Amino acid sequence: MSEDQLLRIAVPNKGSLSESAAHMLREAGYRQRTDSKELVLVDDDNHVEFYYLRPRDIAVYVGEGTLDVGVTGRDMLLDSGADADEVMALGFGRSRFRFAAPGGSVMKLEELEGRRIATSYPGLLEAYLGRKGISARMIKLDGAVESAIRLGVADAIADVVETGTTLRKAGLELFGDPICHSEAILVQRRGEVPEAALDLLKRRLSGVLVARNYVMLDYDVSADNLDTATEITPGLEGPTVSSLAKANWFAVRAMVPRKDAQRMMDDLWTAGARAILLTDIAACRL
Repeated sequence: MSEDQLLRIAVPNKGSLSESAAHMLREAGYRQRTDSKELVLVDDDNHVEFYYLRPRDIAVYVGEGTLDVGVTGRDMLLDSGADADEVMALGFGRSRFRFAAPGGSVMKLEELEGRRIATSYPGLLEAYLGRKGISARMIKLDGAVESAIRLGVADAIADVVETGTTLRKAGLELFGDPICHSEAILVQRRGEVPEAALDLLKRRLSGVLVARNYVMLDYDVSADNLDTATEITPGLEGPTVSSLAKANWFAVRAMVPRKDAQRMMDDLWTAGARAILLTDIAACRL
């Protein structure tokens, strides 16, 4: 395959998304850099080329057609206004984008009219306020947004919130509904891309997500209790049921959500199932 057919993928070079993105790509069978100073890595076996860029710039590079796809945050894509689309959510880097103001000064959204709002995401915020019919002055800051009110730069802030601890330490309280629910996403430029390599990437990433969120549940159950047990573990497309050497007993296997697995094991035991085993899934294709 010639070089111009390589799928060009942007990966965060630092920040909260960087390590998780690289780890997920490794799980999906792609090579990743071992030196943080490495800016480009070619994975000829999988027909892809990785570019390590600032997370905030990734949507712009992809939207301009310089790169085919990239891993970034939904908040960064929306803030950039780039000509790129979200392809799939990747299940890590979850956060909320919220308003905050000094503790005790409970504010309502409409009270932001004409106020100064400090944020690192002016594009995202301006679009949100525009939909709400509110006009405010954007104070763009690159970091430490929580200090803007104390220093007299802004009346309120809008920032990414994971736990809210940093804001509380700064004497701020959240108000209003979340502006955006963000997480790491795969974004794609609008236009032609190497379809075979992109389909392979999406299929592999989907397989990683399923392997992370599902487990394999095996158990033995008598014929009398089989229907009750399989109702507990319906599986993705129905459980696999095999006869055992022991008369009127069956072995059952099903993929179940990881978060429900322990409860299902308890319910299966109550329903008469025995030899109940839980196994991690390393990878899958569905």
